[in-house]
Amino acid sequence: MDATTNIPPFHLAFPVHSIASAREFYGELLGCPEGRSAEDWVDFNFYGHQIVAHLAPEEVGHVKTSAVDGDAVPVRHFGVVLSMKQWSEMAGKLTAAHTKFIIEPHIRFKGEVGEQATMFFLDPSGNALELKAFANMAALFAK
Repeated sequence: MDATTNIPPFHLAFPVHSIASAREFYGELLGCPEGRSAEDWVDFNFYGHQIVAHLAPEEVGHVKTSAVDGDAVPVRHFGVVLSMKQWSEMAGKLTAAHTKFIIEPHIRFKGEVGEQATMFFLDPSGNALELKAFANMAALFAK
């Protein structure tokens, strides 16, 4: 399936230490509309994909990193590929909200096939997120 057309939504469940903090971070800061919920979980519309925060404080956080283009990238992370405009707007919004970035917004693989804008940050439970963008979306899987 072409990465730029009609992608079926993925589903991702992940642990959080607090449902209230997840609602504030994903719902309010990132602007993800809330879907169904119960006392110990809540789902969000993450750019058309279903992510579900499950109350599991004993499983939160990330530990390992991997070197990628000079950055220590959290091995366990998730995110979304945005348009450059959306990425720039979100970088501005997160910076204005004093988000502590693991990897500051920047361009990775400059001048290479996989050149991309990227940023990494943690949610309140220590889950790592990456938001990225390509000037040319067709380069998403290019070698």
